[in-house]
Amino acid sequence: MTQQLPPDAFEPPFAPDTYSEEETWRVAPFFTNLNKSVYAALISSPEVIGALCSRTSRAADDLRKIFLNEYLAPFLANTTADDLPADLAGDSKKYGETLKEFIAFLHKHPTEEIFSNPKARSFYTKWLAQYGDDSIAQMAGMHVVFSSLSQLAIKHIEDQRIGLAPIEKSTRYVDYSKKVNNSYRYYTDPTLEEMGLTEDYRGAMDQLFETYTALIPQISAWLTEKFPEESPSVIEKKAFDTVRGLLPVSCLSQVAFFGNGQAFEYLMSRSLKHQLGEVRWAANATYEEIYKIAPSFLRRVKDDGNKEKAAEYQQYISGKTERVSKHVPKELHNASLFAGQAESKAAVTLVEYDLNGEDKIITGILYNADTNTASWEATLSAVQKMSEREKREILSTYLEGRTQRWQKVGRAFENAYVRFDISMNIGAWRDLHRHRVLTQQRQLFTTKHGFDTPPELIDAKLDAPYRAAMERAAQVYEKIAAVNSTIAQYAVPMAYRVRFMQLKNIRQCFWEMELRTIPEGHPDYRHIEQEKFRQLQAVYPLITEHMRVNMGEYDFARRGQEEKIQQKLAQLEKMKV
Repeated sequence: MTQQLPPDAFEPPFAPDTYSEEETWRVAPFFTNLNKSVYAALISSPEVIGALCSRTSRAADDLRKIFLNEYLAPFLANTTADDLPADLAGDSKKYGETLKEFIAFLHKHPTEEIFSNPKARSFYTKWLAQYGDDSIAQMAGMHVVFSSLSQLAIKHIEDQRIGLAPIEKSTRYVDYSKKVNNSYRYYTDPTLEEMGLTEDYRGAMDQLFETYTALIPQISAWLTEKFPEESPSVIEKKAFDTVRGLLPVSCLSQVAFFGNGQAFEYLMSRSLKHQLGEVRWAANATYEEIYKIAPSFLRRVKDDGNKEKAAEYQQYISGKTERVSKHVPKELHNASLFAGQAESKAAVTLVEYDLNGEDKIITGILYNADTNTASWEATLSAVQKMSEREKREILSTYLEGRTQRWQKVGRAFENAYVRFDISMNIGAWRDLHRHRVLTQQRQLFTTKHGFDTPPELIDAKLDAPYRAAMERAAQVYEKIAAVNSTIAQYAVPMAYRVRFMQLKNIRQCFWEMELRTIPEGHPDYRHIEQEKFRQLQAVYPLITEHMRVNMGEYDFARRGQEEKIQQKLAQLEKMKV
């Protein structure tokens, strides 16, 4: 059904910024377009494009407008950028003159033309497209930005764990209540019209956003009264944190990606035949923008001389989960976390671990020690004969001097794996999903596993409208899921729980559990990581002695962070870069 509509039918709503003639002259040379929601950046400076894309997580505005207002306009007007350190302010006038000349040069010689070096394109056409030497496509990269894409489509892209580096707009720092063209920012799949469910869907989504919008000032007032010592900025972020579960998976957001040529080609291949029309549209839009600057990287994606083979590969990648669905036993179809209880809770279960895990890690430590020339088997045999005291001493010696969580443990800890089955709200899961290198598999977003109600809303007696919005969304989800469970995911609010699995080695456990239990982290994922640690302690006591996991509880995840940031900035301003 969805495959019959053209790709453009699935384009998410987007309202482009308007630019004056002078503004267009200034900013146009640095992007492949100014009026579409998908574009590639043509900024060659690593520092500039890195700084710009990093703004994605905290910025409500389009990155192109931010680039104009913050990275171009102040210097072209011979003024100093507001946040420029004093020791660099004197360079701004000279930089502005150079920048103006550079922009004029780009108008005469557009970046797309400069990039189109015949020798380089011939090289990639020959060795990549004809001979399949994929590794050479890892030597070059591009920045692609999506200004309006749903969480569902964004997570599909971010599932690709190697070669793509994403940074997206935060639901913890940015207000999502603002309307665009008098509509809340969520995606509506056009096939809902064929199902006769568009009106029901829009009604439920509007109620979610209306409740989100109404609760922000109410919970802010309650938090201010309860925590009068906190700054308005901290209160605001806490309010966003509290109500973000109302935002649906269809919520539209901005996300920037840096990726190498091979990664973007693979993204096209796994997206062009996807079940979701929005994903197919995003793949086509990305193809169009990258083709302007690096067509040789994408020749195999839509190879006119090999269309059937390309289409077969794309269908193979995209259709795996759909193909095997018919083989899932019926008793597994409607499994729920409720299990007869009135309300379910987030859950963590250590379902698998290596019984010899600690011995294998210690073996890994000794295997490449300067004095060892024995085989792995012989080293493991020697370790298994050691006493607990000897093993503990080896671990302590190996980790001697590690005083901070960001100081990574060695590869020896990759010699044992554990598997966790987890259910938690989608909003918090998104943070754990960022640990892309470990093995993660998730099920479709659904309302079957219940939702989390923030304790702050309960204490403030503001939970009734929250629950009503959740329940209405669940009703609409069920109606859509009866026809298409993949499209029904759009209706699921992020407070509902997702079931997923993590398979990871102990080195990855160190990194994730230590990072995600810091005071600045969200309590929803902190509690999950703390429970993981408790279960890991029971099976690997010698290892967990050395993990710097924070088991504390905190009212405000970001308390004191603004002050720390200002102190660091003050110190940096005293330094000469």
